[in-house]
Amino acid sequence: MNHPRKTPPESDLLALIDEAMPSLSKGQKRIARYISEHYAQAAYMTAAALGAEVGVSESTVVRFSGELGYSGYPELQAQMRETVRVSLTSVERIHAANHRMEEGEILDRILSHDAERIKATLEEIDRDAFRRAVDMILGAKNIYILGMRSSAVLAEFMNYYFELLFDNVRLIHPAGGSEIFEHLMKMHGDDVFIAISFPRYTTGIVNATEYASKLGAGVIAVTDSASSPIAAHADVTLTAKSDMASFVDSLVAPLSLINALIAYIGKKKHEEVTDTLERLEAVWKEYKVYTK
Repeated sequence: MNHPRKTPPESDLLALIDEAMPSLSKGQKRIARYISEHYAQAAYMTAAALGAEVGVSESTVVRFSGELGYSGYPELQAQMRETVRVSLTSVERIHAANHRMEEGEILDRILSHDAERIKATLEEIDRDAFRRAVDMILGAKNIYILGMRSSAVLAEFMNYYFELLFDNVRLIHPAGGSEIFEHLMKMHGDDVFIAISFPRYTTGIVNATEYASKLGAGVIAVTDSASSPIAAHADVTLTAKSDMASFVDSLVAPLSLINALIAYIGKKKHEEVTDTLERLEAVWKEYKVYTK
């Protein structure tokens, strides 16, 4: 009999399996133990492959998914992949990637994977949220941008182009400790804070986003899902698919989303941007910034 769906946080999947263990059949318990011990591998197996691995039928795997409260194996598999993405250490990630990819497959698999993430982002993006984020940015007195760890490169990219579009952009360089809060403490209700974070989430950016919200600034979260810890403190959340390709975080879709944000704002500020770029081109030409 199916249990009522509990919709646990991703990190609680293993706890959910442990809780359900006493009520499972003998075959389902074998599945449960395998997932608990090898979920990084199980997350990328089909129901048939998982059944074959533990010596049960595909239908037993499907029934096991229902016993946990999921609508089917695809939903359970998505939950396992989320657990892998959020919870695994870098060492565990590379072991999981090596388990499912041969050397000859890496180029095709990684590029195809990134293309799929962009497609999924396009299909699921909240266009109203996108436009609200643009309006918030255009109306801000000051724009603060923060990204940490691998997401710092996304913040740097956004900042580079925003500085061509605005005179009020401040990129926060996360040196650690209390320095982030020292940079943010002057924010007011007419400022905007853009937090960029993808798994594994850092404590620093979660705390900074909460702090910006408490100061009354408008908060825009650029992250992977509405359940991201920075989304809890955001006025607007823009989501882009980011998945574990190896120990490397796939940030192609987030970068594409930021590209779209820059392009949209650039169109809104067309005359100002054109004037700025014309003056810059003259400077670049005079000082031979670019070679021919």
